[in-house]
Parts: sequence; structure tokens; C-alpha cells
Amino acid sequence: MDWIADPNAWIALATLIALEVVLGVDNIIFISILCGRLPEAQRNRARTLGLSLALVMRIGLLLSIAWIMKLTEPLFTVLGNAISGRDLILIVGGLFLLWKSVHEIHQSLEGAHDEGSAGAAAGRFGAVLVQIALIDLVFSLDSVITAVGLVDEVGIMVVAVLVSVVVMMLFARPIGEFVDRHPTIKMLALSFLVLVGLVLVAEGFDTHIPKGYVYFAMAFSMAVEMLNLRQRARRQARPVKLHKSIEETGER
Repeated sequence: MDWIADPNAWIALATLIALEVVLGVDNIIFISILCGRLPEAQRNRARTLGLSLALVMRIGLLLSIAWIMKLTEPLFTVLGNAISGRDLILIVGGLFLLWKSVHEIHQSLEGAHDEGSAGAAAGRFGAVLVQIALIDLVFSLDSVITAVGLVDEVGIMVVAVLVSVVVMMLFARPIGEFVDRHPTIKMLALSFLVLVGLVLVAEGFDTHIPKGYVYFAMAFSMAVEMLNLRQRARRQARPVKLHKSIEETGER
């Protein structure tokens, strides 16, 4: 714990927390969309359990840094690309994210509905937790490798992960509710996850695509859609004001 008295360590901690929070955006979106398919009474519990799984996985991976480093050793070669254990996890996770995002887009557009029985609800809850755990593993690996590359102290990494997951827990519910209320935002979020899946697969084949490009594209699209939502709200408010004005004129 000697790093506590080191100002450089605190700078590294602040930088790592910021990066961990940014890297957690795609995780929050994925969890929010999955939880949106559950009954409203179960959504908050699913979000909390999902992010708790992410926390446990990330700390567990941080305490297994030696094993993480072995994951970067090549296992075999495909089309001239050396594939390591980390690459395999990224490729499988990216493909799963692609499949799940496209599947959610299809169900949203087709208007498919699940059965509303208690058994079906319990089954959905378990399935959602399994899917969250699978994708948490991929995002946690990405997060931990980022942490290991920036700092040397395990204590700093653990604190950064704890703070970032707490921040994610605070914002997961409002983000999830906002996404549920606005179908166009949900489509944008799912499109973002498709891009993230493609980036993960590309990373697995040693093709580095800066995530900043993906985040910028998503932020720009969100900003445009927020303007659209604001304009739409204004248009809906105008007839109400006009109707009230006509009623007031008639009474006079």
C-alpha cells in the first residue's frame, strides 16, 4: 500500500477509473437491453446481479494476472494470424454480441412477445443472468488487460474497478429506463453493440480498431437523436397549447 503516498499513483488511479467507466458503457447498455425484456419488478435485481458478476469477475481476473499474461501466448495460427486464448475469448464474445444484438433488433422490429407465465419469467431471468455473465467475461478481460497495461500496482487496479462498477450501478437503472422509454434510442444502442461486437472480433484477429471512433460515432448519433426527441416533444406540446388557447377564447 506504499502507492497511497505517491501522487503519481493517484494520477494513474484517476486515469484508470475514467478509462474503466468509459469501457463500462457498452456493458451497461448490454445489461440494460437484456433487463428490459424482464418483468419490471425483476429488472433492478437483474442489473444489480449482473454488475456484481462483473465486479467479481474483474477482481478475480486481477488476482490472476499471471494467468492473464499466459492468455496472450499464441495457441495456433489461422490465415497467418497467431490466435491466443485472449483472442479466442474476444472472437467468441464478439460473435455472441453480434448474434444477440441482431436477434434483439429482429425481435424489436417484428414485435415478438414472450410468454407471460411465472415459469417463463423465471426462465427468462436465469437466461438473462447467464448471458450477462458470458458477455461480462469478455468485457472484464478487456478491462483488466487495459488496467494491467497502465499500472503495476494491483491495489490501484482493484480500487479503480470497484469505483467504476459502483458508478455503473448508479447509472445502470436510469440508462435502462431511458432506453426502454425511447425505441429509437434502443435501436441506436443495439447498433452500437453490433459495432462493439465487430471490434471485438477484429481485435481477436489482431486488427486494432480504436474504440474512440466507435464511441464518438455513438455519442454523435445520440446527440442527433436527443435533438430529434426534443423537437418531437415540442411538436406534441403545440396542439395542447393551441387547444387550451381556443377554449379560453371560446369562454370569453
